[in-house]
Amino acid sequence: MKIRVGVIFGGRSVEHEVSVISALQAMQSLDPDKYEATAIYLTKDNDLYIGTNVGNIEAYRDIPALISQSQRVIPVKEGGHFLLAPYPKGLFGMKPVELDVVLPIVHGTNVEDGTLMGYLKTWGIPFAGCDVTAAAVGMDKYIMKTVFADNDIPVLPCRRYTTKDYRDIDTLISDIEEKIGYPVIIKPVNSGSSVGISVAHDRDGLIRSLDSAYTFANVVLAEHAISDLQEINCSVLGDMDEAEASLCEEPLHSDEILSYEDKYMSGGKTSKTGGASKGMASVSRKIPAPISDDMTKKVQELAVRAFQCLGCNGVVRFDFMIDRADGSLYLNEINTIPGSLSFYLWEPTGMPYGKMLDRLVDLAVKRRRDEERVIFSFETNILNQSSLKGLKGSKGSKS
Repeated sequence: MKIRVGVIFGGRSVEHEVSVISALQAMQSLDPDKYEATAIYLTKDNDLYIGTNVGNIEAYRDIPALISQSQRVIPVKEGGHFLLAPYPKGLFGMKPVELDVVLPIVHGTNVEDGTLMGYLKTWGIPFAGCDVTAAAVGMDKYIMKTVFADNDIPVLPCRRYTTKDYRDIDTLISDIEEKIGYPVIIKPVNSGSSVGISVAHDRDGLIRSLDSAYTFANVVLAEHAISDLQEINCSVLGDMDEAEASLCEEPLHSDEILSYEDKYMSGGKTSKTGGASKGMASVSRKIPAPISDDMTKKVQELAVRAFQCLGCNGVVRFDFMIDRADGSLYLNEINTIPGSLSFYLWEPTGMPYGKMLDRLVDLAVKRRRDEERVIFSFETNILNQSSLKGLKGSKGSKS
């Protein structure tokens, strides 16, 4: 019997379109002899749709038309089974779709940050990838840095600023200049895909960087920008019991940082997705990264340590920075659901994309089994005590 997999993607995020590409890429690599896959589109209004064209990348050229031709669904749990039921009524008498496991392939705030994972966890269906806590901590760059620093994982120090600070921009700029200096990199605290991230070399540039970052977040970070920078990425696959690191890569880019355009608009086309972008798979990169064996080992060991420090699950990607001036290595950030699921870092190791997806499904089921051994309820008779009999709701109470 085939495993019924729901691949959910989209969501209310600035990385909505990237998620569509990553998810439909993955669906092309799911073994049809092993899985019965259902594409589940989460709109920017947080509505769920399934249908014939939901798995067709070309249909996303006209999303309103796609939605009009698709069926809205809601999750239902019935007798231990997990269903997508038509809402408000199925087209042509559509029956509920049953799922065994969900692959969330979403990027950015409101989805990747633990929000969707909490929804799936409440629903009670096994899902692949990081759990709520690891996803939330991984998305908040400030909290992530504090956790890593507390566990002796090297990160660059930073300053955190809110919209309240932004209202007094002169004081904000003076604080950044005094505490960080130039060049400085400004980042939204919880964005991905390099959205809203830029480097400033002077006061005018800093004002532009702050304006850009605050467009996408209410909290931003400022940290020293390494002038002679080499970026190195490494993926990790596994769980708390066992995890392994992939090959390392050096992504190449056209500016001081790897931009959104570098990541998703610089590479060719793929017939598998009907001429769509290949997502992160299209980025110019060197694999393996041109670094020493010792540095490669150090990156891989730090990546696995950081993975298990946050209690991650599934596949993630860590982005590192090497300061060529002195050879210092810093962990920059974690991508708890990386673009293209970083399959391109695993294929050269002899693990095809389809096999990596098999592993993600296995890990999701294993976590569910582990959780079922934990007691989540405590039976008492507290609601049957006589002392409760006189209690009334707020409407029935007397002053």
